[in-house]
Formats: sequence, C-alpha cells, structure tokens
Amino acid sequence: MFNKLKQFKDMRDQAKQMQNALSKETAEGTGAWGKVKVTMDGNMEIIKLEIADEMMANKEKLADGIKDAHKDAMKRIQKIMAKKMQEMGGFGNFPWLS
Repeated sequence: MFNKLKQFKDMRDQAKQMQNALSKETAEGTGAWGKVKVTMDGNMEIIKLEIADEMMANKEKLADGIKDAHKDAMKRIQKIMAKKMQEMGGFGNFPWLS
C-alpha cells in the first residue's frame, strides 16, 4: 500500500515539474498576413497582442486577424507542449505533434 502512495506522490511531483516547465514556454501566432500577432504562454494565456495600425480601420478584418493569430498560436503552443511532455516521459502520443 505504501508503495502505491509513493508512486502516486512521484507522479504528482512529475506533473508539477511538467506544469512548471510548460508554463515557461511561449509561442507566437500570426494572422492577417502578419499584421496581427498573438503570443501565448504554456498556460494557454495570451501574453501579448500586436496589431498593425492599418488593421484598426476595419473591425471585421481585425476580428478575423485576431482569431487566425490566436488559432495559429494555439497550434504552435500545443506542439511545443506535446514535444516537452514526450521529452519528459509524458503521457502517450499526441496526434497534433505529427
């Protein structure tokens, strides 16, 4: 029984270590042909948003650019996270890594 508890503690410690390492990662996504840039961290939070001045004139194009940049950043950070998890002895295969 104590062996199982130790295994659980080890897994929890490994998960915390993984979470700390992943939270330090960042990825940048672009939209509107590079006129909108979103930078995300490993917690999937937007930490930076850059918008070219010319995008401010058209709300619809701006919204599309932000959505595209966010989607691009999400894909990139997911790939980074999957790779890091595998390097750290993570939890299985991730289809988006390919």
